[in-house]
Amino acid sequence: MTTSWADFETAEPALASAVRARFERYRHHVLGTVRADGAPRLTGLEVTFRAGGPWLGMMPNSRKALDLRRDPRFALYANPGPDETMPDGDARIGGRAVEVTDPAVLARFAEEAGAPEPFHLFRADLTEVVRVTVEGDDLVLRTWRPGRPVRVLRRGTGDEPPRADPPG
Repeated sequence: MTTSWADFETAEPALASAVRARFERYRHHVLGTVRADGAPRLTGLEVTFRAGGPWLGMMPNSRKALDLRRDPRFALYANPGPDETMPDGDARIGGRAVEVTDPAVLARFAEEAGAPEPFHLFRADLTEVVRVTVEGDDLVLRTWRPGRPVRVLRRGTGDEPPRADPPG
């Protein structure tokens, strides 16, 4: 099951805002795709939030674009930043990339984003969004999947097992 970024924003506005801000803090991020032999491929990627969500633009016939054309599953990891502090936490998006081929949409994107043509453009449909932060002595993982509420898992710095916050 996938959903659009706009639907995610409607369902979980606070988490969507925090994840988007984390991605917009830096221009370059890490994209994971599935190679033809089934192995993972990690590559750098600029992510642009426009018209309701994240868009993935790529050079023509790049390996990552060919990967997504063959198998649309992806994972997108936000740039961790310049050092080990990561004051805004960590963010990941998983989903399916849908290639955009409409010439009008491509032209508008190229104009707005200053993208050199030709290029591949993919819209991100979401299967999972994860945000990890440190709160006091806890590592806090917030995970959202379509049709489900946000799941919050807290992992203390001691030897205690992870615990989930009660729903609601």
